[in-house]
Amino acid sequence: MTGPRILDEIGAKLSELAANSPAKDIEKNVKALLGSAFGKLDLVTREEFDVQREVLAHVRQKLFELEERVAVLEAELARSRSDEDAD
Repeated sequence: MTGPRILDEIGAKLSELAANSPAKDIEKNVKALLGSAFGKLDLVTREEFDVQREVLAHVRQKLFELEERVAVLEAELARSRSDEDAD
């Protein structure tokens, strides 16, 4: 019966060693460093990015429509001027 108890104690000691190992400290430090670095950057969430992408698509469409409208108005103005010159 002492076999399973010894195995449990060894498992507990190994878990304790793993929790206190330098690798765990390095992992914590790297996470803290990366968290600090990302906190200083001007990053946006995926949701904010998607919203801005939709806004940009809408603005591009509106710009395209306005460019077409300006082209039509310029053509009408040119026709109007040429008609006035002909008279």
